[in-house]
Amino acid sequence: MRETGAIVKEGEFSYQVTGEEGNEVIILLHGLMGELSNFGGLVDHFTKTHNVIFPELPIFEMPLRKLSVMGLVDYVERFVDYKGYKKVHVVGNSLGGHIAQLFALRRPELVSSLTLTGSSGLFENAMGNTFPKRGDYEYIKQKVRDVFYDPVIASKEYVDGLYEMVNNRGKAIRIITMAKSAIRHNLGDKLHGIKCPTLLVWGREDKVTPLFVGEKFHELISNSRLDVVDKCGHAPMMERPVEFNNAFESFLNSLCKKESETITVSDS
Repeated sequence: MRETGAIVKEGEFSYQVTGEEGNEVIILLHGLMGELSNFGGLVDHFTKTHNVIFPELPIFEMPLRKLSVMGLVDYVERFVDYKGYKKVHVVGNSLGGHIAQLFALRRPELVSSLTLTGSSGLFENAMGNTFPKRGDYEYIKQKVRDVFYDPVIASKEYVDGLYEMVNNRGKAIRIITMAKSAIRHNLGDKLHGIKCPTLLVWGREDKVTPLFVGEKFHELISNSRLDVVDKCGHAPMMERPVEFNNAFESFLNSLCKKESETITVSDS
């Protein structure tokens, strides 16, 4: 089994991988300022049974003229093709969920299932189109706290990392560019095209993509299931990893059961 968190660099791709070759593949797509640690509980749990892949989205490396939601979808598509994966379970949080939806629409033959949690694509109440004046630490601190139901999770280290990011002019421009691109790519009229089994895991107290957003996704994606996590904000896999893992495992098990029943019927 590979070492968790080891970064692999191959050509244009940088990714982290755990689990064994030959197991079903789970691809994790992070949010605008996300990282592998956000999915730590999922990785620890599902590495035993799946090959868990975390491609690092090149938000801060891609040429600015190409930086957009669709530019990142192109990147994920090239990555999956490069790795030669025939079927993948795609899990996306926030912006990563937005990318996951577009990927599922473009390459449905590759997607075994889709899991969205706190996903953009319909509505997002984030930082807006501009950042506050440089050096406004208290504003950033409050915005980070708004991501979680329990503000304790918004540690000083977490806040400091985001503060450094938005006070780097080059990174701030890229974050704003991506936020605007996500707003332009509203998927409300396209979600009927997602046919793969879809799990929606939503925090009841999500302030960024409120629960009504998850409910709307559930309404518009026909083959979907909505699991609501109490006392939880925008990142259930991070704030309530046990509940998230239970929902995801139950969902994957239901897919295996349906596949087994289909095989049995076809053989009889």
